[in-house]
Amino acid sequence: MTATATPTPTRPAAPRAAPLPLRRNARRVVLALAVLVTALVTLALAGAARDDVAIDDATARTTAEVISAGSRTLVRFTAADGEVYPPDQGVAYPSGLETGQLVRVEYARDDPELVRVAGRSWVVGLLPAGIVLTVTWSLAAGAGWLLRRRSRA
Repeated sequence: MTATATPTPTRPAAPRAAPLPLRRNARRVVLALAVLVTALVTLALAGAARDDVAIDDATARTTAEVISAGSRTLVRFTAADGEVYPPDQGVAYPSGLETGQLVRVEYARDDPELVRVAGRSWVVGLLPAGIVLTVTWSLAAGAGWLLRRRSRA
């Protein structure tokens, strides 16, 4: 009997696993979230500016009592017509107010629900908005860099 050497079959290279859809689109998801946060911050500032314009168009001033300070600071004031108003949405730009405190406020004569602390405007929101956007885009850039690095590996 003659022994013939049979060639051993070589295994074909294993196909590279296709990336999961989420992993493939992870950078897009991170970018979309950062854009969403940016849009929400921009809309919040624009809304505050719009309310300030409405107050500036028909400004009335008075003293209000802070009846609740917290996530939504509520005040109560007497308008020029003698009516007492506790605006449902609270007062705009309430930082530093405490319950029981008397504070000067400005409100829209034609809509006393729009009330802000006197001397403050939407500009006070620029610093917090800037911080939020800086942190958001820093995290997005870091996450994008990590995801790109992993996709190359």
